[in-house]
Amino acid sequence: MSQAPKKGGIFQAYLNFNVLYKILIGLVIGAIAGVILAASGVTALPAWISMFGTIFTRLLKMIIIPMIVGSLVVGAASVSPATVGKVGIRVVIIYLITSAIGVTIGLVMGNIFQPHAILAVEAAEKVPATTDQTIWNIIANIIPTSVLSSLVNETVLQVIFFCLVFGLCLSYLKASSDERLKTIAQTTYNVFDCLTEIMMKIVQGIMQYAPVGVAVLICEVFAKNGANVVGALVIVLVACFLGYAIHIVLVYGGLLKIFRIKIGKFVKEARTPFLTAFVTRSSNGTLPTTMTAAENLGIDKEVYAFSLPLGATINMDGTAIYQGVCAFFLVMTCYGRGLTFGEMGMVILLATLASIGTAGVPGAGAIMLAMVMAGINLPIEAGTTLAQAYAMILGIDALLDMGRTALNVTGDLTCTACIAKKLGLLKEDSILK
Repeated sequence: MSQAPKKGGIFQAYLNFNVLYKILIGLVIGAIAGVILAASGVTALPAWISMFGTIFTRLLKMIIIPMIVGSLVVGAASVSPATVGKVGIRVVIIYLITSAIGVTIGLVMGNIFQPHAILAVEAAEKVPATTDQTIWNIIANIIPTSVLSSLVNETVLQVIFFCLVFGLCLSYLKASSDERLKTIAQTTYNVFDCLTEIMMKIVQGIMQYAPVGVAVLICEVFAKNGANVVGALVIVLVACFLGYAIHIVLVYGGLLKIFRIKIGKFVKEARTPFLTAFVTRSSNGTLPTTMTAAENLGIDKEVYAFSLPLGATINMDGTAIYQGVCAFFLVMTCYGRGLTFGEMGMVILLATLASIGTAGVPGAGAIMLAMVMAGINLPIEAGTTLAQAYAMILGIDALLDMGRTALNVTGDLTCTACIAKKLGLLKEDSILK
């Protein structure tokens, strides 16, 4: 009996291989090639090779605004007014507060460690002047005077604000008793949901190309600067993981203490979803395990059935810490300065609000980082030092993603347990002090 021919071949094997591992391999290949070129006295790649890195950075920039529009409208519209009551409002508030604390910790880690690489900057490259805004100007500028102008000019914070307002109003129309309003609202929701799904498919395609783009960009970095940039990436890793640890101990441990929940019992049940998230790097993929842990902790299903899926979408504490550290790294590397107070305020605001529409899938944090940089008027443009520094971060994103996803999932469970305790919806007395 003859064997059926094997399907797919090398290309299918490439597609099936974990994308973040492929990016890490691309980082290594690009670094080795760059070191070899530097040793040979070659500091610039041929234009036709450099083009592959340029394509990657342009693809990333292409998806930022459509991603914001689709994901934030759907994320805000998914919060049903019927469930936003005693559970919903409390859950959303605690998620946003812990995310804001997370990005603040990331910025503190950035200021303490000051991670940066010394990269060669092209003489013609424009270095933006430092700008610092008052908190009042930042708040006033959130509201767009023209939505179309904000979309065209890619004014990220204004786009985020409008999408959140639009999505929340859409959620109320979906729950309307008027059948006509309910129907057109659901149709509108389906359009934005379809946009989000299309954008996620495009992102998946871009991430399949990412190893090539990263390899070329990293090769350029090492060819121009040698291997001395490796130490900077190690510092980024240390700063991020120390930030993750501090957040778990101080923020989550503090919340459990305040709400008088036994930390030992909680850790025992939270351990499985933590490890699962660390390995899979997906909040959504870990959701069944997280729900099982919530059930074992005695949390009422009324709370965790709403809180945990919502948390997998909008609670991104680990990602927020990552944004703070990496934003500092990018600015320090490319412009030789730290973030101004105004920029730090914008990073906190952007990372907190943008977390509402960030997908709980591997690699989403790297896309969000590009969004945050655009929001502080430092967009990642093809051919710039900023694009090369961003490629360095993307190269180690698989390692950073493991820690931040595990932290995100732990945060979902912690906040859910605390809200359940507050509302008297913990069935088991064994986790209470």
